[in-house]
Amino acid sequence: MTTQPEAQTETPTESKPINEPGPQPIPAHLRRLVLTGFMGAGKSTIGRLLAARLNWSFLDLDAHLEARTGATIPQLFERHGEAHFRRLESTALASALGRDHTVLALGGGTPEELTNRLLLEQTPATFTIFLDAPFPTLFDRCMLQDLGDPALARPVLADPTTAQQRFNKRHPLYRRLANLTIDTTDLSTDQTVEDLLRHLAKQN
Repeated sequence: MTTQPEAQTETPTESKPINEPGPQPIPAHLRRLVLTGFMGAGKSTIGRLLAARLNWSFLDLDAHLEARTGATIPQLFERHGEAHFRRLESTALASALGRDHTVLALGGGTPEELTNRLLLEQTPATFTIFLDAPFPTLFDRCMLQDLGDPALARPVLADPTTAQQRFNKRHPLYRRLANLTIDTTDLSTDQTVEDLLRHLAKQN
């Protein structure tokens, strides 16, 4: 059965570096940081903040895919089905991983595809970070965001049991793929960024 794409929590755009306090010390060999996790993990918000601190670019994979195809994610699902969408997503991921000094936020389902996992694992100078939290925490975050902006409503969360099953399926993939896992349960976005930077500095 074809699944529906996850609604994005923010308008996905590619962000260029902005002026912030000087670049943060991270291993010189790293050229891209990849954020993965379920809905509500804060990949886009934290990705933008992290990119600003590093004076890097930020790229949302869904936005990159939409720019390449000239269609929205729901339109791609409706027109071509999930199998074709996933092939397009893999091509967009390969393109995104060709960029230097970039923080890349993945879609929640991106790691389900073996092709995508191999791309992430085998692309040199790439460091993958899993933003983790229990499903109830992520679900509550999404509900609060949806209350603030009904346009963000996520059809995939209409059935919490199905959403929980999807989370359970993806969670071990997120963990296995990650070079670093950050538990964001009790952290604000700013605290998460600080924690990430501390861990990245230790990679030296």
